Amino acid sequence: MADELLHKVALVTGAASGIGLATSTRLAEAGATICAVDFDGDGAQRVIDSLGAGLAIDADCGDADAVEAAFARCEAELGGPDIAFLNAGIAIGVSDLTALDDATYQRIQRVNVDGVVFGARAAIPRMERRGGGAIVATSSLAGLIPFPPDPIYDGGKHFVVGLIRSLAPTLAPKAITANTVNPGITNTNIIDQATKDFLEDAGFPVMPAQQIADAVFGLVTTGVTGQCWVCQAGREPVPYGFRDVPGPRAVGAEGKRPPVLNADGSAHG
Repeated sequence: MADELLHKVALVTGAASGIGLATSTRLAEAGATICAVDFDGDGAQRVIDSLGAGLAIDADCGDADAVEAAFARCEAELGGPDIAFLNAGIAIGVSDLTALDDATYQRIQRVNVDGVVFGARAAIPRMERRGGGAIVATSSLAGLIPFPPDPIYDGGKHFVVGLIRSLAPTLAPKAITANTVNPGITNTNIIDQATKDFLEDAGFPVMPAQQIADAVFGLVTTGVTGQCWVCQAGREPVPYGFRDVPGPRAVGAEGKRPPVLNADGSAHG
């Protein structure tokens, strides 16, 4: 529906390109007013100009004060946010941990990890004042499986999954949903042109960013929470099926079946 998000405000980080740009466009098509946040302030403004309305903010999503200021400005000027798409991210492509220097490590952590923490922290009280909302963070398939070519990127995306799944039960009473979108290989600036050409020559499908934008739209409109939607080329997004883990066996309880922990931390069995 063209007006499904009418009167809603969506703050999107990493909005100037790739998944952020595609999602800003998708949410705007559904009636949302977009607050485009990006380190590339000119790029964020171009997004808003293309949409015809909204607010562009030049901000470093790894800086706590800058993130707080961006959300404060969004609230002051647009009244929002109702939706926070915490999407900004980078990759470093360092597979050998012994070759990782401190500056590179801090650079990826502050965007991929700190940016999500700071963004969620800034969004929650403002969504409470709006009567609820939806938080979606961009993780990756690398947040669910090993990714040896870039283990630090992989670790950060696992963090995003754990953070959002742990936040979801605490936010539900506030009428705030929290989910991640977990794309496979997508046509964004994270992948250089040589890699894109190699994948194309090998017949490996690279998803358009629009496919991820559609998944984000689904997450903010269906009311689900605590889910990680896997996006793969040629498939509809599906929630990842996390398995329960066995609980501890009490001392002297030989022969008894140990309890099993559910995904929400409760026990059965």
